[in-house]
Amino acid sequence: MDIQEIEREVASLIEGIILTRVDDDALLIESGLIDSLSAVDVALAVERRFGCKIPPTEIDLHLESVKVLAAYIAEHSHS
Repeated sequence: MDIQEIEREVASLIEGIILTRVDDDALLIESGLIDSLSAVDVALAVERRFGCKIPPTEIDLHLESVKVLAAYIAEHSHS
């Protein structure tokens, strides 16, 4: 799976949780699109879908944007 495919899947996954369309560069937490509860939901969904665990202390770093999260998944994914 290439990075663009991961980005599309991540965007779709996030949109399914927050019920709002997101751009790849949108600041997810900083803009308020994702709050602490939805951040946990995203982290769990990423783990289920990609086999990639996001350490709780790093969620805010990796959920900065779709692109940042996709890059993390590409580097740490087991699927």
